[in-house]
Amino acid sequence: MLQESQNTRSYRGRLAPSPTGLLHIGHARTFWIAQQRAVAAGGILVLRNEDLDASRAKPQFVSAMIEDMQWFGLRWQEGPDCGGNFGPYSQSQRLSHYKAAFEKLRNDGWIYPCNCSRQDVLKTLQAPHAGEEEPIYPGTCRNRNLTGRARLLPSRCYTRLGRSLALPVKDVPPVNWRFRIPENETIEFVDGFFGPQKFVAGKDFGDFVVWRQDGAPSYQLAVVVDDAAMKTTEVVRGADLLLSTARQLLLYRALNLPVPAFYHCPLVTDASGLRLAKRHDALSLRACREKGFSPEELRERMEKNEM
Repeated sequence: MLQESQNTRSYRGRLAPSPTGLLHIGHARTFWIAQQRAVAAGGILVLRNEDLDASRAKPQFVSAMIEDMQWFGLRWQEGPDCGGNFGPYSQSQRLSHYKAAFEKLRNDGWIYPCNCSRQDVLKTLQAPHAGEEEPIYPGTCRNRNLTGRARLLPSRCYTRLGRSLALPVKDVPPVNWRFRIPENETIEFVDGFFGPQKFVAGKDFGDFVVWRQDGAPSYQLAVVVDDAAMKTTEVVRGADLLLSTARQLLLYRALNLPVPAFYHCPLVTDASGLRLAKRHDALSLRACREKGFSPEELRERMEKNEM
C-alpha cells in the first residue's frame, strides 16, 4: 500500500495550464478553486507554463492564457511573467531537471526502453480500448534485451527541446522509456474532494511512459519533478487525473521526493454531458469575454453549472 505523506509545509498551490489552445471555462473553474484554497490557507500560488508539447504549444497561446486568466480574476505570486525563487516556470526551459530524474530512475532500475507504438499496444489487448486514458501496457518489452538501446539516455538521443521538436541524433533509434510498476500493489491516497481512492498497479494501469521517443519527458514525470522542485504542497486539478495521481505517487516514491496533497475537482461538461476540451471554442474564456460576460457573472454561472 502506498499513501501520500503528511505535509506540514506552508501552503503552496499551482496553476498549470498548457498553451495548446484557448483556455475554457472548465480550466477557469479549476484554477479558481485552486486560488480559493491558496487564499484560504494564506499561501502562495504559482503559475507554471506546461509547454512541453512542442508540436502544439504556441507563443500566442501563452500570452492569451495569461491575459485571459488575469481578466478572469486569477492572481499568482510566482510565474513566467513575474519570476520567483523556483524558476524557470516554463517546462520547455526545465529539461535538465527532467534528465536528472530520468537518470536516477534508470540507474535504480525503475525504467526500461520500449519500442512498442500505441498501435502495437492496442493490438495486443483482448478488449478494445476507449477514451483518452493510456491503455494498460502488456509488458512486451519489460524483459526484452534491446541491444544497445538500453544504454541510451535522453541527452544522447536528442540535441534540444523547446519551441520546435526535439531533434534525433543521426542513426540512433528512438524509444520510449516505461516505468516498471510494482505488480498488484495497491496505491491509496485520500483526495481532498473525492475522499479515499484506491488503484491496483497492473489492473487499473500498467507500465507507463516517462520519456517519449520524441525526446520529451512525459506529463507524469514532468509534473512530479516540477511540483517537488517548486515546493508544491497541494495539487488542485480535474477529476480526469485521479488515475494519474496513482502513477505519480509511484514516481514520488522512486525519486524519494516529498508528496503533496491532492484535490481533484469535478469536471465541467457541455450540454451533451461530455467534458470540455480546447476544441470547445464557444466556451473558451476569450469567447465568453467577447460575448460580454463579466468575470463575476461567469464565476456565478460556473458555481450553478449553468454554462
